[in-house]
Formats: sequence, C-alpha cells, structure tokens
Amino acid sequence: MDLAKNSLDVGLFTNTPEDVSAFWVEHAGVQFDHVLPVSRELRQHRHTLDGAVLKINHAKDPLPPRGTAGYLRLVVACPNVTDPQILVDPDGNELVRWPMGRDGITHWALELATPSVEAFMTFYRDAVGLPVDETLPCAVACGQSRIVGRVTPDVPDRSDNDVMVRPGLRYSTIQVFDVDAEYARIVGHDPAYGAQEPRTLGKTARIAFIRDPFGNWIELSQRASLTGALPE
Repeated sequence: MDLAKNSLDVGLFTNTPEDVSAFWVEHAGVQFDHVLPVSRELRQHRHTLDGAVLKINHAKDPLPPRGTAGYLRLVVACPNVTDPQILVDPDGNELVRWPMGRDGITHWALELATPSVEAFMTFYRDAVGLPVDETLPCAVACGQSRIVGRVTPDVPDRSDNDVMVRPGLRYSTIQVFDVDAEYARIVGHDPAYGAQEPRTLGKTARIAFIRDPFGNWIELSQRASLTGALPE
C-alpha cells in the first residue's frame, strides 16, 4: 500500500461532542484543530496527534444503540506513563494510556477482535498490504500507527457492524495516493471487502470504504492537500 500520510486516522460518532472532546484532549493528548461540516446531519470535530486525526463526528439526530461489534479500544502512547491506564470516555469508548515505546508503540494503536492471527493477516497484510509489526503477536503498521488484533473466540457477528454511524470507535482512515487503484486491488482479493466504491467530495478528497472480515469499516482517502489535485 502506497501511504500518503505516516499515520492512521480514527473516527467515532457521538451526540455529545463537547464532553467526548474534552475527555480525549485531557487524557489522550490530542489537540483540537477545527470543525468540519460533513453534511447536514454531521459535523466533524477534528483533533490531531502528531499528524494523525481523531475525528469526533457530532451526529445531529439521536444515534442508534451501541452495537457489540466495532473497534475495541484506542491505545495511545503517553510520555509520562509508566504503567498502562485504562479509561473510558463519556460514550463508553475505551482509551488505554500506554507507556511510550513499550512493545514498540510510539504513537497510537487501534485494537480489534479477530478469531485468529491468520484471519487478521489474510486481510490486513495480504489484502490491504500493510507491513507486519514483528514486536507484537498480531499487528500491522500504518506508518507510525498500529492496527492490533486481539485473538478471541468472541468476535461479534459481522452483520452487527453493517451500520457505520452509531456510537463508538467506528472507522479508521488510511490516506493513500491513488484511492481507485488501492480499492480495486483490495477488492480483487475478495469482493466482500468492498463497502462503498470511490467517490469525489468536491475538490477536497476522493474516498472509498472497505470492511475487514469482522465488519470493521476502513476509509481509503486520497486527500488533495496531501496528494495534489484530484483526478477529473
């Protein structure tokens, strides 16, 4: 995979953006950047951490109930932490404040449930094309960020994750140079990986969505500010 940015972005949805934002600023060390209107129903409160973006999406309408599927937690490397600290934000999203550099984590790591290392690697290494992180038993690198698999028999049914817009850590974003080529390559491994085909958002970005075998949503984004003018 040809990355256009050296980190992974993470997106969540909430009806209480002020409370959730305050939590992540205080405990994860992210910095508020700006609010981006996404649609009439969504406004995105963008927070940065060393080039990566935590996208706190404010849903105007009440969100559906929190599901059992989705990303498990966000592990954030913190310079003044000596032992892992588990905290929960006002919406129930789990943050782990992690000792800087332990197990090679120097940025943040997004954790998900997988039935096996093989199932995780078949998608994230073989189809998506991210390099394996050898310091962890089940992980790949997205620049300085990590995607980590927690091996468990209790992987929620994929169909419980069919609706992306609901409370929780709902999607990640990988910035690439050619979203059409990356989407076609990944879906070529298995058509079931495709979720939303590439589309252009004005002059800002061209995006697509894929889903892993466990239902987690991943945005592929070709952002003009990173890659130059978008294709006509």
